[in-house]
Amino acid sequence: MAADIRVKVCGLSTPQDVDCVARAGAAYAGFVFFEKSPRNVSYETAATLAAAAPVGLCKVALTVNAGDAELDALTEAVPLDMLQLHGKETPQRVAEVKARYGLPVMKAIGVADAADLAQIDIYSDVADQLLIDAKPPKGADLPGGNGLAFDWRLLAGRKYWRKPWMLAGGLTPDNVAEAIRMTGARQVDVSSGVESAPGVKDADLIRAFVEHTTG
Repeated sequence: MAADIRVKVCGLSTPQDVDCVARAGAAYAGFVFFEKSPRNVSYETAATLAAAAPVGLCKVALTVNAGDAELDALTEAVPLDMLQLHGKETPQRVAEVKARYGLPVMKAIGVADAADLAQIDIYSDVADQLLIDAKPPKGADLPGGNGLAFDWRLLAGRKYWRKPWMLAGGLTPDNVAEAIRMTGARQVDVSSGVESAPGVKDADLIRAFVEHTTG
């Protein structure tokens, strides 16, 4: 497996998390701003974490159907490199966010079957990157971070979309190598798969996850 797989670890909440992610060699550090999530952090906490991130570690804010007032407050309080829209934002809304804040925008797309893949081409017109995640179960409180995978065979041979994309959903140190092999992903995202409890990151699992993307 190639050694240039870029890893995003999402749902960081402590300075130790950020330090571990950076030392492990991840490319992205994700902070969650969604009150229902066990990984939710305040703007004040996120500002501290972002300030501690070394140069080169991309700081990503995950939001869910956030309005302008919320995004205004977030971007004013926290030094960020990218916004991740993980709700039901329309292509028009993605374009509006990108224009308003001048930051790269990653749009999450939930996949359960082949019909969902059409959204990837639609959002490729407006987003800078795409995060291909497992569609949450009906009635789920969280749009992501549920520890669920989708059928990776749906992405086999489809790695040449027009925009960079990232594979998410149910990834762990034990299955990430196989997921990369099956999908051709060059970027992967993990959250619950490197936790010892909901919202509690495990340094050993983070290191193992990154190591298994390059083995």
